[in-house]
Amino acid sequence: MLTLVAIVEFAVGTEGAGQRYEDAVLALLGRHGGHLDRRLRGTDGRTEVHVIRFDDRGGYESFLVDPERMAMRSALGDSAPTTRVIEVQEVQNPPQAGQLL
Repeated sequence: MLTLVAIVEFAVGTEGAGQRYEDAVLALLGRHGGHLDRRLRGTDGRTEVHVIRFDDRGGYESFLVDPERMAMRSALGDSAPTTRVIEVQEVQNPPQAGQLL
């Protein structure tokens, strides 16, 4: 299992197009063994945070080169959102409130 956090930022004036693009590409996850766990949007409408899981790294890699995804991104040109992806893992037994770190 591969878990990723994607921080997606939309340029000013391109928020609507960026959000529609994200709607479309997130719908492609299933064909690559991926699943969107959470989708959060910043209160300014310019940033989204996605928690995504893939069955394996190969699924993520195939998602990145999916021809439909690449065509949609290319069509947006300079309006395409910028994305930072971080591979994450669950933290076992996090400290409880009031405990020292």
